[in-house]
Amino acid sequence: MTAIFVHLSDIHFGQERDETVHIHGDVKEQLIADAAEVVGALPGSTAHGILVTGDIAYSGTKDQYDVAGAWLDSLAGAIGCDAYKIQMIPGNHDVDRDKMSQSSGHLLALIRNGTASDYETILTNEQDRAALFARFEDYARFCEGYDCPLDVEGRYSTNLRVELSPGRSVRFVRMNSSLLCTGKERHEEPELVVGARQFTVPRTSGEEVVVLLHHPLHWFKDSGEATTYLRSRARVLITGHEHDPKATVDPVEDGCDLLLLAAGATVPFKSDETYTFTYNVIEFDWDPEQDALAVTIHPRAWNATRTRFEADEKRLGGKDPKFVLGSPNFRKGIPHPLKAAPALVSDAITPGEPEPVVELVAALDSETEPPVQPEEEAYRFALLRFFRDLSGNERLRILAELGAFEKDDTNTMTQAVERRLFDWLVKGGRLSDIERLTTEFILSRKKDNS
Repeated sequence: MTAIFVHLSDIHFGQERDETVHIHGDVKEQLIADAAEVVGALPGSTAHGILVTGDIAYSGTKDQYDVAGAWLDSLAGAIGCDAYKIQMIPGNHDVDRDKMSQSSGHLLALIRNGTASDYETILTNEQDRAALFARFEDYARFCEGYDCPLDVEGRYSTNLRVELSPGRSVRFVRMNSSLLCTGKERHEEPELVVGARQFTVPRTSGEEVVVLLHHPLHWFKDSGEATTYLRSRARVLITGHEHDPKATVDPVEDGCDLLLLAAGATVPFKSDETYTFTYNVIEFDWDPEQDALAVTIHPRAWNATRTRFEADEKRLGGKDPKFVLGSPNFRKGIPHPLKAAPALVSDAITPGEPEPVVELVAALDSETEPPVQPEEEAYRFALLRFFRDLSGNERLRILAELGAFEKDDTNTMTQAVERRLFDWLVKGGRLSDIERLTTEFILSRKKDNS
């Protein structure tokens, strides 16, 4: 049972100027058509989701995310997955630097010139965290709609698990490497920090981890500790930022590998011989002979002469590279019925076999179940439209009208509070009312703008 994802990175909505407005718009449309063709030729003919490893926007503003959301909707429809099935992390261009206060500037200088201990100390203070995360205001609203919220305490985030075969799953872990970004960072003298609260990912028998991280590990002051943990805890590390596609396998020890997949830029500023428009289609599968995670990459790159995407045989290991990774957590899982007799695999799998189980789950360190059942399609669509497509004032009006809080309530209304009230209404059977009011606001806005 193969899970298929389209992988994008560094799309940079909002960077377009002059003639690039038309060129980049055409490239994005060609990407949608190409992805539909590539995915359509794979088993099942549909994708199970989209992965975005940062820099969705160019300067982290709402108008850029509005355009990005519409384009992602079109891409999702073309590859056969629901619009909300996207895992995303922020990049340095998803920071709105115009929202940096003097207090956040002082905090950033302290951490970037200090140590990992300074970083940890600041993240334990709620006011200091709020000052740093304020620069992600528009990105935070956007990613909340896709149920990929930023962890406001600086920890890793995870809510997606894909069962590839009974007792063999992959879990996607999202990390924020851009919290300390100012636009002046250089990898030669690292100032960024991953943070121990992010890279100490637990082990789970039968489950291998795929980490999404915008900056490659050598961009961090604590790269040594982060690398040590991720080499042993993760099976795949997918990064962006450098616009230079690479795929290498790090043999951690006997029976344990880490695939390092560095993405190219989906939309760099311009296309040349060194940097061009790229994206990937990735298959995740279980290899029964080795009881291992198998990753097949279909790299796609822009052909500037033919002005279209084609198979990229120069980067990421050549044409359709496949990596079978030593997977210790799979081997610690329950005995698999096909593991003892791999020769029977072809006989055991029939065309009508169910798809991989793609489910939203509680975080690895969560002590409670989600307040609602997030796998319900109606909930996920309502969440997407509520946070992505409504203004802050519209969201508050809906919450007030449905009795989630009093209209004269003077308490601070943060996005986290909005999400709790949204879920509270859903648990109380008000999902259809949320959907109705959301539609009314969107239609009213379109009418006013026409």
